[in-house]
Amino acid sequence: MNIPTRALFGAGELNNLHKQVLPGKKALLVISNGRSTRANGYLERVVEQLAKAGVEYVLFDQVEANPLVGTVMAGGATAKEQGCDMIVALGGGSVIDAAKAIAVMATNGGYYWDYISSGTGMGKSLENRPLPLIAIPTTAGTGSETDSACVVTNDTTHEKTGFGHPSLYPVLAVIDPELMTTVPATFTAYQGFDALFHSIEGYVSNRANPMSDMYALTAIENITRYLPQAVANGNDIEARARVAFGSYLSGVVMCVGGVTSQHSLEHAMSAYHQHLPHGAGLILISRAYFSHMIGTHACDERFVQMARMMGIPEATSPEEFITALESLKQKCGVGELKMSDYGIQKEEASLFATNARKTMGRLFTLDRIQLSDMDSENIYNESYR
Repeated sequence: MNIPTRALFGAGELNNLHKQVLPGKKALLVISNGRSTRANGYLERVVEQLAKAGVEYVLFDQVEANPLVGTVMAGGATAKEQGCDMIVALGGGSVIDAAKAIAVMATNGGYYWDYISSGTGMGKSLENRPLPLIAIPTTAGTGSETDSACVVTNDTTHEKTGFGHPSLYPVLAVIDPELMTTVPATFTAYQGFDALFHSIEGYVSNRANPMSDMYALTAIENITRYLPQAVANGNDIEARARVAFGSYLSGVVMCVGGVTSQHSLEHAMSAYHQHLPHGAGLILISRAYFSHMIGTHACDERFVQMARMMGIPEATSPEEFITALESLKQKCGVGELKMSDYGIQKEEASLFATNARKTMGRLFTLDRIQLSDMDSENIYNESYR
């Protein structure tokens, strides 16, 4: 186990950024192309902290939800042209993921997809170490502040896939739940379920181990208990902190264990439907996905244990996990999501199934019982409304 990221966790910890040993003197400060980071004063606070630390910055504010490869290339070019020696990512998982990919392209030549090992990628090795990264999440969902991987979409080839490298662990993560209080309720739910599924998938994957189990069960308990409260009242700092804690731990689960093919199946959907939030996509397919897994009796006792951690302490059957999961969706107001709301057509099931295996086939190998392409299609079809 080697997770070298130094983490500051807790309300108000952003105020201590300037006291840390920072890895450079000129930062590319990466934020989204939206308004919230500026409007809520988070950008101003980070700039103030950098100034106190004697760090210059160049702002890059082009990152979209489900970041695109063209944006990564633009960010890398900006970092090179401006002579930046570090990256500071302020935002949600998309911003932190994009910042990691930008860190790669700031020090390496060619095209970002040259370094992708699946699909149409060339699988090239990095010639140079990426720029060091500081991650300051403003959402609780991806756990990207913890791990050494990122996900980027190639909108030309409709591929959404991950890239990982040991040097992409952020050198510092500042996890301050005060920065998360302004996330709207719906997106709080989407992001929270993303974090939850990292740990659920990690707990039932074939890479589960005593260390990942410890983190996963703690994350599942915290997120299940506190996510409804964070959705109901965004200013509930304890609830925000507990969900952020669960998200952080779920990132650790991905480092010492691994998620399963549910993530591959979702990435295929949002690769073709850019405006589908990742967490929403996972919610859409989760009941059918985990029902299929339970039907194979892949790990009955683990589903029972999760049901107990999710509010059914007397659970004895794996199907009660589905009951607990659906109850949580209702409590968080996301139980009625429909694929058709995002322009998804039922006829796309075969396309998604093929894309998922081609683009992120590695995650299928982490399933305890392997999914066939027909199984994947059935999961999409059963999820469709």
